[in-house]
Amino acid sequence: MSSTVLTRWEPENAAFWQDKGESIAYRNLWISIPALMLAFVVWMLWSVVAVNLDRAGFQFSKNQLFWLTALPALSGATLRIFYSFLVPIFGGRRFTAISTALLLIPALGMGFALRDPSTSYPTLLVLALLCGFGGANFSSSMANISFFFPKAKKGLATGLNAGIGNLGVSVVQFVTPLVISLAVFGTLGGDAQTYQAGDTSQQFWLQNAGFIWVPFIVVASLAAWFGMNDIADARASFAEQAVIFQRKHNWLMCWLYVGTFGSFIGFSAGLALLTKSQFPGVNPTAYAFLGPLVGALTRPVGGWISDKLGGARVTLWTFIGMILAVCAVLTALPANGDAGNFPAFLGAFIVLFALTGIGNGSTFRMIPVIFLTERQRAAGKDAAAQRQALQDAGKESAAVLGFSGAIGAYGGFFIPKSFGTSLEMTGSPEAALYCFIAFYISCVLVTWWYYARRNAPMPC
Repeated sequence: MSSTVLTRWEPENAAFWQDKGESIAYRNLWISIPALMLAFVVWMLWSVVAVNLDRAGFQFSKNQLFWLTALPALSGATLRIFYSFLVPIFGGRRFTAISTALLLIPALGMGFALRDPSTSYPTLLVLALLCGFGGANFSSSMANISFFFPKAKKGLATGLNAGIGNLGVSVVQFVTPLVISLAVFGTLGGDAQTYQAGDTSQQFWLQNAGFIWVPFIVVASLAAWFGMNDIADARASFAEQAVIFQRKHNWLMCWLYVGTFGSFIGFSAGLALLTKSQFPGVNPTAYAFLGPLVGALTRPVGGWISDKLGGARVTLWTFIGMILAVCAVLTALPANGDAGNFPAFLGAFIVLFALTGIGNGSTFRMIPVIFLTERQRAAGKDAAAQRQALQDAGKESAAVLGFSGAIGAYGGFFIPKSFGTSLEMTGSPEAALYCFIAFYISCVLVTWWYYARRNAPMPC
């Protein structure tokens, strides 16, 4: 069998873990992280490109622009459903390399399309859908990494993979305004676009938003192919994994993850355009990266704290904090002739992003614990049955990590679309924000009843 395939993998065996397991697991993690970061970069490209389209000569309505930022989340979430189950079928190394290489399609496509302002709106919508390849990678990446680490380290490992991977959202929103202002690729990148900034004409290269990531994607794909491993025991058919659809806790955790990750990716996609609509005098690209940056950095913290205190307790208080943060956003919005308070608006959103990051880490800490406990309870005290329960729990929790990531990603579609619809119908985003509060209240109740209260059915 190929040396890239691990025929023996026992992370819960302390001697095996110390001897060679730990070094192999972390090597796969350090390759997985930048590949996932690039996936988030491609997924969120439109969140920063959309606010610059008018300068490049593209003329679209606010609602059309919100569609461009929302569609990558819609396609990414849908593709995640399939990606969730593919790692145990094809192997983590192979699938990570191929799925990372697929990011070249939207990156190159956007580079060529954005050079020409006569590119049709339907073409841009197709490219927005193709950016969903980036969003889909999260589910396969998280499922893969979860196989490599023992129970005691899963929270930290998945938190690092997802948290640093999530930094791609902040990276793309910070780097893109810089690279489009420079002729990075010279004549190879195409001609500059010109726009008026006051009394002066300025040149920029919007196509660089796509082209700049191409060499990094190539390197990450090769690193995954030659540096990662497949785990033989982690192989499972779709039928074996499909058992999660019969598990109540799969659907409950999907609901909670819509609240945490759905909020993180949805606010990441929509915040720049929301800022532009509510505070026209503010340059949204100067601040949009801050929230996703904080959210990405707090995700590993959420996993680490949950390893110590328990994921349910952390998740419960996170949702309570998110309710208060959205209330703070509402008080900072322009209303009744008042210009609003942008520093308070931005500060409230940064707090909200920080909480989504903590919640992302805590919910993903809950999942492996829930499914391991459930399988161990069903197995009884027989040693062989307990070993089988451990293996089954690993496969089920990996599938649930991927599937809940898929369902959670739909928040990336609904949040920016909610903003766009609310603005179109009422002239304000307030209606959308009140809906978010109601949803977070439901998350508090689910977390408390099933996981966090005394004598909860599944304490974790």
